[in-house]
Amino acid sequence: MYFDTPLITKSTPEKVAIKLGGECKCDQCARLCMYGSCTLKPGEEKKIAKFLKIPVKKLVKEQLEEVERFNTKRLRPKILRKDGKPYGHCIFFDKKEGLCKIHEVKPIQCKTSSAHEYGEQLHAWFILNYFVNPDDPESIRQYASYLKTNKTIPGGSLLELVPDKIKLRKILNHEILK
Repeated sequence: MYFDTPLITKSTPEKVAIKLGGECKCDQCARLCMYGSCTLKPGEEKKIAKFLKIPVKKLVKEQLEEVERFNTKRLRPKILRKDGKPYGHCIFFDKKEGLCKIHEVKPIQCKTSSAHEYGEQLHAWFILNYFVNPDDPESIRQYASYLKTNKTIPGGSLLELVPDKIKLRKILNHEILK
């Protein structure tokens, strides 16, 4: 259920998660940027638009796309795919320079996903804090399916998210839909 030696919990502060993400080594980060993009936490689109000196609406329309996980919608930089492949490089990745065009304001998930030592735990931290909604039964059901094949961190078990065992059972049995 949990990682063998969890250092990160659901309540780990964002600043600590970023620090554990490690210092950016662009050549290592670039590998991630060449095969996808990270998700933005709410509000990060405003920082990116300000950095790029464009309106938020233009950024969202032209450079971001919506993704959904655990019944929660978020934005991420568009992925530029070629030849029908399911992957491609992040729209903000400069292939010639091998660098992120928005490095100064890159999303927190980008800042934490390059960590090799804590990468999986930081990924779990991100989805728990920015995708899983304990107040949404469908989010909990989808997360329960995810947990069948993935580890979590302290604070991320179903009973920690929904401490009422009866309510959790009803959610998982679809007796509570909303």
